[in-house]
Amino acid sequence: MLLYTSAVTPRIQYAIGFVESVIGQQISITTSKEEFAQWETTKINYSADKIADKEYRIHPHSLLFQDNITQQNISVTRCRNNPCFFSTENNSHGFDVFAAIFYLISRYEEYLLHEKDSYGRYAYTNSIAYKNNFLNKPLVNIWIKDLLSRLTPYALRLKPFTFLPTYDIDIAYAYNHQPLIKNIGGFFKDLIKGDIEKVIERANVYSGARKDPFDTYAWLDGLHKQYNLAPIYFFLLAKNKRIYDKNIPPSSKAMQQLVKGHAEKYTVGIHPSWQSGDKETLVGEEIKSLKKITKHPCTLSRQHYIRLTLPETYQILTKNGITDDYSMGYGSINGFRASVASPFYWYDLENDKATNLLIHPYCFMEANSFFEQHLSAEEAGGELQYYYDTVKEVGGQLITIFHNHFLTEQPQWKPWREMYWRFLQNN
Repeated sequence: MLLYTSAVTPRIQYAIGFVESVIGQQISITTSKEEFAQWETTKINYSADKIADKEYRIHPHSLLFQDNITQQNISVTRCRNNPCFFSTENNSHGFDVFAAIFYLISRYEEYLLHEKDSYGRYAYTNSIAYKNNFLNKPLVNIWIKDLLSRLTPYALRLKPFTFLPTYDIDIAYAYNHQPLIKNIGGFFKDLIKGDIEKVIERANVYSGARKDPFDTYAWLDGLHKQYNLAPIYFFLLAKNKRIYDKNIPPSSKAMQQLVKGHAEKYTVGIHPSWQSGDKETLVGEEIKSLKKITKHPCTLSRQHYIRLTLPETYQILTKNGITDDYSMGYGSINGFRASVASPFYWYDLENDKATNLLIHPYCFMEANSFFEQHLSAEEAGGELQYYYDTVKEVGGQLITIFHNHFLTEQPQWKPWREMYWRFLQNN
């Protein structure tokens, strides 16, 4: 496939490179009208002028020829039953799909002035996807599939669908390996509240009559083996506890054994603490702790509470050797933050260049379903199945987030454990 453009900019190279990664085939770029006119197979004219009789013309919007960050005039319309924007005239496609893809996956809108949510994060209500009711669609993948169908319906194929389960270990154990004073205080607090079930549960764990309820690791191991899954675990390794960082310290023998045991079986990454968002040096310290425990490099990360601010967070991660980040999603609603279900490299808009940091977007986190969307386990299961089916249809990658403490056999959480098991069993 050949694409003609009057000028090859970093943004054009990035957008086309991403499309190549999704379809698994090369798209050559030329600035020669003669070469384009003589090309005999599939060709895209990305310019305002007609060059050849048999060409697919996409009249470009100015975005990919710019090198700054400025407010864009966006009007969302419909194109072949899907939302679209950057509509242009004399266009075989109806809109500039490459500029629209760039706008969404570069997270352009997050560099503009916007409101923060209660945690100081980019609020999903600012997004073009939420305002135009396509937050639950991997629109970029849908656009690419549509483009392929109009160009070469038989010659090109999308990459196969993949499923990647991931887990955030924010609180490794409910009672075991916690400070004595915390356990004593918790015991009397439950007693005063009259929560007899919790009192009995604590007593049984303390006595060794039953294992810690948050210790769901063996159960998960069984699922991964049964369904041939290769998950990623992200461990919170904050040295000091704070209101949002409640895990046992990385210096404890129990935590080290837990992390090391998982690193021997699975891929593990760092879960940068909430505190690290206020003190940059903590990111490096927490990565160092993980490396010391596992005896392996640490190149994967996901922000705790999805505390992601662009471009600062990505700048800090790359500075500390992270090559793959799994934070691209919202911490308050499920859906596609970048409107895509395929990995993409972070584009540094401030310096107008692509980077080597690979972003892996997720679309479902059970904590969003429960705390923010107020869904029952059954309703969340339906939501999860929807995302599975939707991503599979476009040949994307479904990344899910679960927490060990959501998958316990405690009465409140047992339906969520069963929901996850049924989902794996049915897919």
